[in-house]
Amino acid sequence: MTGPTTRVFAARLAGTSVFDPQGDQVGRVRDVVGMLRPRGPVRVIGLVVEVPGRRRVFVPMTRVTSIDAGQVITTGLVNMRRFEQRGAETLLLAELLDRTVQLADGSGEATIEDLGLDAVRARDWHLTRLFVRRGTNPRGLSGRLRRRGETMTIPVEGVLGGVIGLASPDLDQGATNLLAAFEELKATDLAEVIHELTPKRRREVAAALDDERLADVLEELPEDDQIEILSGLEGDRAAHVLEEMQPDDAADLLSELPSEQAERLMALMDPEDADPVRRLLAYDDYTAGGLMTTDPVVLAPDDTVAEALAHVRRTELNVPLATAVYVCRPPLETPTGRYLGTAHLQRLLREPPQTPLGQLLDNDIDPLAPEETLQAVTRQLAAYNLVSLPVVDEDGHLLGAVTADDVLDHLLPEDWRDAEEEVFEGPTGQESTRA
Repeated sequence: MTGPTTRVFAARLAGTSVFDPQGDQVGRVRDVVGMLRPRGPVRVIGLVVEVPGRRRVFVPMTRVTSIDAGQVITTGLVNMRRFEQRGAETLLLAELLDRTVQLADGSGEATIEDLGLDAVRARDWHLTRLFVRRGTNPRGLSGRLRRRGETMTIPVEGVLGGVIGLASPDLDQGATNLLAAFEELKATDLAEVIHELTPKRRREVAAALDDERLADVLEELPEDDQIEILSGLEGDRAAHVLEEMQPDDAADLLSELPSEQAERLMALMDPEDADPVRRLLAYDDYTAGGLMTTDPVVLAPDDTVAEALAHVRRTELNVPLATAVYVCRPPLETPTGRYLGTAHLQRLLREPPQTPLGQLLDNDIDPLAPEETLQAVTRQLAAYNLVSLPVVDEDGHLLGAVTADDVLDHLLPEDWRDAEEEVFEGPTGQESTRA
């Protein structure tokens, strides 16, 4: 250790910036890797660091020169190979936070809320202390807000069984503190965290997330994880989560389930949410109809630029859909009345707020038919440098819109989230090896 810090708390490390000796940011801490042993202290062997590209890599503690308030300094030697947890390793944040343990003095149960890591010598850290709250906490956000009970910092030996007790698979592994540590993450980044967890831990995290947040995360997870999590939910809750998902993502997920299970879930959904999903399931996967979302921004020709900008400013609207407003005759829910044209965001930003949208329409680009192939959709997006295109039926009614992100999801290999990339050299031109 080159700095004065001799104890840090693991939950406070989550999200901390990691720098090389020149002051260039390498990434951010996402977890702490420990080695649970039958005898002796828990040794901290390294950090899981998220580097640009959302890749999680392993940084051994032997490469960490300093841990101070708000920053971790490394030697600059970073192996860019994706982190994979080994059998004897424990992710301290993902697996120990929020565990319910029995206090060794016989005074009852407590919940682990943080983990104290001590530097016993240069670059050698051990898990020595537990910050706990007496009693157990209800799961979820409401449970976090209702916490009661005395808090205290105790040695690891202060829980029944000590290190063995922490390693026990029978102990409850609530997810509240894990989610608290990562509550600022975007859905894509939280999905990366959840993907790396064990199936049991994934189910616990899913149970602790609210429906809207879980829906956002499911949309970013690999297909196998989506099916596993959704199948583990109670029927009513699974239906509610599907209602919160984008219709095209919900349709993609349901299409991978056994038909009886999919029908049962759609029967539990609100009809207003289930109907667009059923329409999407009628199209082949690799067509414009199968790719499209049924929830683009749709307004009438006499609506104004100001009204259009208010709609695209909504935080729940994803970026590709926010780049265009589709102007149609009523009704304005898909399938709409006759499609008139598109008002692009850049044009909206250049016009007076009270200008009617009917005066700003781009009719130079033909809309897609729902039977158009993935290749044809891709070609048209690329040819006109667009991020979305309208899809209309043979009578000119708007059915939805295809966005570039949906096209990419279908062009990339199914395992693109897990695909290994080449190993890059660290900042000094050398690579480190796993301790």
